[in-house]
Amino acid sequence: MEQTETSSWEKLSYEEKNRVLYERQKALLETFLRNGALTRKQYEKSLHDLTEKMKR
Repeated sequence: MEQTETSSWEKLSYEEKNRVLYERQKALLETFLRNGALTRKQYEKSLHDLTEKMKR
């Protein structure tokens, strides 16, 4: 991370950090789906599991 990203990251609350990480992971899953690295079923399962973990 760049210095400005690092200082911005440090200012985020625990919940905000989790939300940012969730969105990044979701985007990565979407990229995998779009490029054929995941099937729709695998994508949906992974997204479901990720979402469930966020609820904890």
